[in-house]
Amino acid sequence: MDAREMLKYFTRMKEMNSDFYFDIELDQNKRLKTIFWADARSRAAYEYFGDIVSFDTTYKTNRYDMPFGSFVGVNHHGNSVLLGCGLLTKKNSGSFTWLFNAWLTCMHGKAPKGIITDQCLGIRAGIENVMLETRHRLCIWHITKKIPEKFKRHKRYEELQSDLNNIVWESISEDDFQNQWEDFLIEYGLEDNKWLSDIYEERHRWVPIFLDNFFWAGMRSTQRSESMHSYFDKFINNKSLLIQFVKQYDNCLGWKEQQEREADVEDYKSIIPCATNSLIEKQFQGAYTNAKFKEVQKQFRKKANCILHLMKAVSTSKVYSILEDVSTSKERVYEVNYNAETKDITCMCQMFESRGILCRHSLVVLGHERVREIPRRYILDRWSKLVKRRHSDIKSSHDPSLLNPKTERFDDLCSHSNSVAQFASQTKETSDILHRYLDMAMADCQKHVANSSSNANELDNLLTLEDGGKDGGKDALSIFIGGCIISIQDIKSPPYVFTKGCPTNRLGSEKDKMIKKKTEAKKRKSEITEKEDNQHIGDIQSLPFNEQLQDANYNVNERFESDSMGASMGGFMSLLNSIHSYQFSNVD
Repeated sequence: MDAREMLKYFTRMKEMNSDFYFDIELDQNKRLKTIFWADARSRAAYEYFGDIVSFDTTYKTNRYDMPFGSFVGVNHHGNSVLLGCGLLTKKNSGSFTWLFNAWLTCMHGKAPKGIITDQCLGIRAGIENVMLETRHRLCIWHITKKIPEKFKRHKRYEELQSDLNNIVWESISEDDFQNQWEDFLIEYGLEDNKWLSDIYEERHRWVPIFLDNFFWAGMRSTQRSESMHSYFDKFINNKSLLIQFVKQYDNCLGWKEQQEREADVEDYKSIIPCATNSLIEKQFQGAYTNAKFKEVQKQFRKKANCILHLMKAVSTSKVYSILEDVSTSKERVYEVNYNAETKDITCMCQMFESRGILCRHSLVVLGHERVREIPRRYILDRWSKLVKRRHSDIKSSHDPSLLNPKTERFDDLCSHSNSVAQFASQTKETSDILHRYLDMAMADCQKHVANSSSNANELDNLLTLEDGGKDGGKDALSIFIGGCIISIQDIKSPPYVFTKGCPTNRLGSEKDKMIKKKTEAKKRKSEITEKEDNQHIGDIQSLPFNEQLQDANYNVNERFESDSMGASMGGFMSLLNSIHSYQFSNVD
């Protein structure tokens, strides 16, 4: 039932805007296997911001334990922009190959120039199968965060960690990195460490000095994708339905759209004054968005820490040495090459190549050479506020029925209850008192929901809108999948997942085998439960409208907190989640 409601929702979005795109993959039993979707605004934004993309699948919060894969880019304000997403039942090469193919089909076959992911082998295989010309970068954070895990027990751990970080982040050339790496292994007796050997073999995929000659829009990790997950944590938990997740994704799209529109307005409404009398700074002031101009100004301010020295001059070509005071106790030397005839300038720090922002070292040289205006190639349209972008005229796809005052009421209740819950949780006695009153309130709420008829007419209208009439016309919808026309009514949800964690292929003990048997029994039980759930939904639809009030199909915009937040807020969140469970009980 859940899968069918999600597909009906996608179909409705497609009817509202033909550029809305979705695709699904089914297994042999017509159960959902992989899902991809992107709205019209995301597809249009990809035209401008799809050159570098972050992709991450570490987020799994829904009742089917399906990993959520988000494609995230960087817009002209330096903010994250959503470029489509998917849900997978398995993290293997086949699933990722299918998902990447669906994504590229959606984006008219245009692959990104670079993509950043974690070390998942399935993702890597999918990229190699589908995006042959795309440069693949590994998330540096996912690699360096393992240093404590690998070396915490080393007797010189603190020193080891500091030296390793310095090698990774401060090597000035590829040869410098490799020489320092070899010295590091000898110094700490780690020549035979397999993990270090493995990441060294992959150095061209994650170490900055091997990658910064390529444009990455300032990204070095999948942090932008993961930051989106914190948004979903506010509204989704491990009991959530697919349709809930999809609609909260729509809310996230709306939130990001609003952020971008507000930033666009701010760019035209206000101008950040120049910090210097440099005509080059004024060039950037007139062209770049406020957010990016602030980054440029930061480089202008850091010029004060740089001392210039001419090393070599041949005809119109010059090589400068820049001594920079990085801190009160640390200096670094950079080389900058400048051609006075062509006005080409390159710095060994490679900031312009990787981030699209001229570095302080280059600005020092340009100032010394009395350059009044830099070539247009050093002012990227990607960061410009003067470019008219097609996606800015498109509103993100959003179901009008989502504009439900219930969301507002839920937020008000959470806000009102927070102080009470914090106070009551201080002692067991006060917690027990609050729990007693909450139990009474829960009983009253359930009684009221069962007897209320005030919203019957409103619900009647919603049913007509959502299902195309009381005769269930929309239930007869069919979609084209894999060259075949399949009725939505025949599509099943993925199996409900009761256990946590990912399965392994290791040989287990007798206890492990017993656990496996119990898990398989629960799986069989879930298949039986699905049939009962479908019957339950049918029973709900046959009830009077006032008793259908909280049917899951029309209240998926619930904004309930995650289980961890529920624990911190005490009994009131338990009450709200209980009400939510009451509303969505037994819905597949």
